[in-house]
Amino acid sequence: MEERIIRYPKRKAFISLLDHLRNLVLDLQILVFTESLSMFTPNLTYSSSISTVTFSQSDHQYPINASLLLNPNLLNRTPHQRSLSHVSASLTTPFARLGTKVSSFSKIHIYPVGLSFQIQSSTTKIGHSSSLSAKPCGLSSKPRSQVSRAASEANSGGESAASEPKTNNKTLRLGLVFGLWYFQNIVFNVYNKKVLNLFPFPWLLASFQLFVGSVWMFMLWSLKLQPRPKISKPFLIALLGPALFHTIGHISACVSFSKVAVSFTHVIKSSEPVFSVVFSSFLGNTYPFQVWLSILPIVLGCALAAITEVSFNFQGLWGALISNVGFVLRNIYSKRSLQSFKEVNGLNLYGWITIISLLYLFPVAIFVEGSQWVQGYHQAIQAIGKPSIFYIWVLLSGVFYHLYNQSSYQALDEISPLTFSVGNTMKRVVVIVSTVLVFRNPVRPMNALGSAIAIFGTFLYSQVTAASKKSGGGKEED
Repeated sequence: MEERIIRYPKRKAFISLLDHLRNLVLDLQILVFTESLSMFTPNLTYSSSISTVTFSQSDHQYPINASLLLNPNLLNRTPHQRSLSHVSASLTTPFARLGTKVSSFSKIHIYPVGLSFQIQSSTTKIGHSSSLSAKPCGLSSKPRSQVSRAASEANSGGESAASEPKTNNKTLRLGLVFGLWYFQNIVFNVYNKKVLNLFPFPWLLASFQLFVGSVWMFMLWSLKLQPRPKISKPFLIALLGPALFHTIGHISACVSFSKVAVSFTHVIKSSEPVFSVVFSSFLGNTYPFQVWLSILPIVLGCALAAITEVSFNFQGLWGALISNVGFVLRNIYSKRSLQSFKEVNGLNLYGWITIISLLYLFPVAIFVEGSQWVQGYHQAIQAIGKPSIFYIWVLLSGVFYHLYNQSSYQALDEISPLTFSVGNTMKRVVVIVSTVLVFRNPVRPMNALGSAIAIFGTFLYSQVTAASKKSGGGKEED
């Protein structure tokens, strides 16, 4: 072989020249094909790789000629012959924005000068589709798993950053709902008591408050501000029981407000968990010992507050206690009779309970005190001086009675029952303090202590109940 090359130097030079020309033409074809295809499908890749072979370019500073990899015959050349091909290969490197489909049998990853490259070859036939890709100069090469992981981390970071405004908005909205709930409850209690001081007819006032709530719900449904629930005969029948107990709870509370101070009524109404535990136990529900223990401060606190109450009245006391019974039975009966109507949201359910309660209450109100309304009206107008002020007070008591109940249902949709229970307990504290300041009711130290113990017992009950439900210690029948 050596002798033949020496004997025929001209033939060797001619063959080398042909090889260089063929390499140059092949490189130009690849370049043109790559650039034209990358204009339309820059991310198009095909892979049929089975095995991987890794080479290194650390022994020279010239880029690897892609034609050497595409033409297997050129791989058999000597290093000196392949070095001559670097001149033509250097033309392709600046345009290595590949990811291109070529007519070969391998997937080629071309790296810039000084980096390593990989050939993922295949045992398929020549002419099978493959891809050619390149890394830009100065960037490091990462495995695809690391790249995808980094992308996922970046996305999760973006999602967490985007979730912060959502969390802040939800907190702001929840704070607004709680603020409205407390404010509306305070306004209702203040103007409800003002009207009852002038017009001591709680049956008519309670009926008017239910009437305002019914009109309000019809407006929401008519203006499509609230989705109208589908009404069926079974749904109306299931509502009869909860609406009846709601009527009893509402009118009893209104009677209590007319006889005693608002603060005293709310202290007695804080004993509602006691009635809930007792009635639920009679119906087959079981509670752990901690729950029974938590209601003792409620009983003791209410008893101490009742004994030391300046405006104590038996009708006011019994009205508050009967109100607790009515609302507890409403909640229990709602769970049992409305299980199959869960598609009706809380606000719509309360709206229909209000409408049916109005139908229950108003005929009874006419029978109980209807004959005294005209005379009581004239006395109230004479006492206040301006009829418009009396009308505004009555209207405010009706509007804010419905609004604070609506806000409570909206708050219950946003938070857990435990948080709602704690918020309801704190609401009673705010209402008691506000009404004492507005009406300047005298409060004895022992009365304040009893009220504080009762409210603390209510808070303790909510905490213990939630803990028992999480641990499975308490079992309630729905």
